[in-house]
Amino acid sequence: MFHTGELAAQRKAGVREQAERIGGMVRTEMPTAAAAFLAAQPLLVIGAADRDQRMWSSVLTGRPGFLRAEPGGETVEIDARPLPTDPLAEALTRPTRIGALALDPGTRRRMRINGLAVPWPNGLHLVADQIYGNCPRYIQRRTASPRAATPEVLSDSLGEPERALITRADTFFIATSSAEGDADTSHRGGNPGFVKVEGNRLTWPDYPGNALMMTLGNLEQNPSAGLLFPDWDTGATLQLSGTARVDWAHPDHLVHFEVARVLRTGGALPLSWTPPEYSPHNP
Repeated sequence: MFHTGELAAQRKAGVREQAERIGGMVRTEMPTAAAAFLAAQPLLVIGAADRDQRMWSSVLTGRPGFLRAEPGGETVEIDARPLPTDPLAEALTRPTRIGALALDPGTRRRMRINGLAVPWPNGLHLVADQIYGNCPRYIQRRTASPRAATPEVLSDSLGEPERALITRADTFFIATSSAEGDADTSHRGGNPGFVKVEGNRLTWPDYPGNALMMTLGNLEQNPSAGLLFPDWDTGATLQLSGTARVDWAHPDHLVHFEVARVLRTGGALPLSWTPPEYSPHNP
């Protein structure tokens, strides 16, 4: 069930037995509750590699119902594609391995769906290899309401506004892939300041999670990673592509990310969010 990178990460983190116990939560059939959850969501975070094999994390949005899945099935219909300026726009014009994460900050629920995305007239057809839920830890509670979208590329370099956004961030998403190209997208959360930025390097602690170690396991095989920082106040997104490594000797398993590509887009999130209620699990 686990690839060699995930097994290595589980051993290094000391959670191998725990991962084996809960590994059965990963399935290919869509649970009834999960299908209903997807249908209620206005956004989906995805991760994939571009044509140069750089990993990126991106976001798809739509009215609730733009994500559809049949209970017991293995597919998700997505009535959306990335903005034309998005680094994954070209990649998703052909079959592409993606990792997808549906997250509802209002209820602190999330689920991950990894598989093959195939373009279709209204968006994407995702055939799932892995479907599983995650615990609510480190998710900051927010609720959303619609706002007008005005997409615009604001920057292509990591300047002071981008560093300021990272420094005050309480949430970001990370896309990784295995040596075989199987993609995964995961959530990371904490109190503002949990991500440190110095020059073009970001550093954050890997807080304890579900013990499956899918993100860090992928990094054991492939250091390429993509980060997505949402600006909840303005609707902008900051997308970073680069390489990551884990400091296993540090008690917090620090992840060091070297930035190689940067894209900041205004209005990418056509939703307005309330101020956060921070997770009680945040260190």
